[in-house]
Amino acid sequence: MHVCKCEIIPIMNADYFEIDRLIEDLAKLYSTACATSWFKIESKTRPTPEEFRNKVVEFMKHFEYTLASFPQTPAADQFKEQARKSLEKEIAKVLAGENKDVEKRYKYYVNYG
Repeated sequence: MHVCKCEIIPIMNADYFEIDRLIEDLAKLYSTACATSWFKIESKTRPTPEEFRNKVVEFMKHFEYTLASFPQTPAADQFKEQARKSLEKEIAKVLAGENKDVEKRYKYYVNYG
């Protein structure tokens, strides 16, 4: 019988619940408000849905600056990679018109803004 004397290295199974929730709500809470304000300042009351979505995404991408402020460590790199994947997924939803909060805010802006 042979016994393996391998060192067991625990794999950190990090919980990114908080950052995933933040990114899911990023468009709703931050980016649509910024986009709406931007269009108001520009006096553009009837942007196309694509223009509105693109502006929302532009503000969502500002989150990259926040991620860059985290330390340069293996754990932080893993965290940032997970956050970037989550951000890309949410950006794709916005661009496809599949984020109900962005679509609702767009309709409200062009109809009542």
